[in-house]
Amino acid sequence: MIDSTVEFALFDTAIGCCTIAWSARGVAAVRLPEDSPAASRARLRRRFPDAREAPPPPAVQRVIEGIVASLAGEPRPLDDVTLDMEGVPPFHRRVYEVARTIPWGATASYGDIARRLGDPAAARDVGQALGQNPFAIVVPCHRVVAADGTWGGFSARGGVATKRRLLAREGAQRSLLDDWRATPRAAAGRSPAPARAPRPGAARARGTPGCC
Repeated sequence: MIDSTVEFALFDTAIGCCTIAWSARGVAAVRLPEDSPAASRARLRRRFPDAREAPPPPAVQRVIEGIVASLAGEPRPLDDVTLDMEGVPPFHRRVYEVARTIPWGATASYGDIARRLGDPAAARDVGQALGQNPFAIVVPCHRVVAADGTWGGFSARGGVATKRRLLAREGAQRSLLDDWRATPRAAAGRSPAPARAPRPGAARARGTPGCC
């Protein structure tokens, strides 16, 4: 049986004090800064009431170093970080998998991700899933913007202003998105799927806070 114990740590970055939680299955959450370290602890414990603050093990420390570098404006690959997806709805998992392929310096729209999932009508569901992303930076939901080029939403403290800061540190260029769309996993050329009601898997996961 896999140990379900969750531990967490706070760590300093260029944008403030972030939080990371982990279990035996992998990284369970990454949170952007709150108003204070106490608020960060309280926010984390709303999702994991029994979480214990602890020194990060070496594997988690490497993830922290990658996040710190990324937030300082240094490209660091985080797409190989193992995530603990316990309690994350299946549709959200698929959205996060695609979002993790958006490269440093690029952005994608909610519709781009929906098309890559093979369901162009699911842009709204994609937005809802990203709004509940518990893995800030590792799942780079800040790189997902509106189809018209506006910023779209962001539910971390500071809202869209925080999203703009993150993208500015990466020097985001929408022109780089063409290469991302052209990758083999892109869904370009598929016939549009019919519109339908939101799928059960797109519903909010119980107790899951979002960053985006």
